[in-house]
Amino acid sequence: MDYGQFFVFAGVGLLAQLVDGALGMAYGLVSNSILLALGLPPAVASATVHTAEVFTTGVSGAAHAWFGNVRWKLFWQLAIPGAIGGILGATFLASVPGEAIRPWVNAYLLILGTMVLLRAFGQRLSRHRVQHSGVLGFFAGLLDAIGGGGWGPLATSTLIARGGGVRSTIGSVNAAEFVVTVCVSATLVWHVGAGHWPIVLGLLTGGVVAAPLAAWLVHHLPEHAVMAAVGSLIVLISLGQLAQTLL
Repeated sequence: MDYGQFFVFAGVGLLAQLVDGALGMAYGLVSNSILLALGLPPAVASATVHTAEVFTTGVSGAAHAWFGNVRWKLFWQLAIPGAIGGILGATFLASVPGEAIRPWVNAYLLILGTMVLLRAFGQRLSRHRVQHSGVLGFFAGLLDAIGGGGWGPLATSTLIARGGGVRSTIGSVNAAEFVVTVCVSATLVWHVGAGHWPIVLGLLTGGVVAAPLAAWLVHHLPEHAVMAAVGSLIVLISLGQLAQTLL
């Protein structure tokens, strides 16, 4: 990979980390949307994003555990079913031809982008508490693997919208995400190989550079404005990719 390509992927990682730092989620969602738009096959894009996220989610989960933000019962209810769903989703993604699954992945990202937009404008997705966190974890892991992202927007948004405490929800979901990400990444690397390491390095480099700026942005930018911008970006990218596929 030449330096020009490296800086492109570093830019993707920088943008994704800025978003994730400001919202506490959507690193994978933003990264995968852009990587698909750049032409990577869905399985390779998802493998790349999840391999990079092994490092970021590990640090994030450890930090939340250290500061007492993890509710361990909820962690296990999410992590084990999420890992199972992630492995199944990754296996399915790797077994389907890239061009066949691409429109469905873009449609999924479009739905998630719309969900982020709805949250930005204050719409509650549900008014009832989640009774079966394991079911939520399973489907969040399954769709996260297939779509290359979405664990945070699905799990965190759903739990908070349905009455979960903000700090314990974010901490537990982030810690569980590390387990899910390791399983998804290992499954995809097993199936599609590890030739995507240069892209992973670019994503990680961009993320490291962006981390301090992302922390600063948390204190200076309105969350709803950032969320609206992210949702709009994902929706526009997904619509553009679907239009190219269908027209």
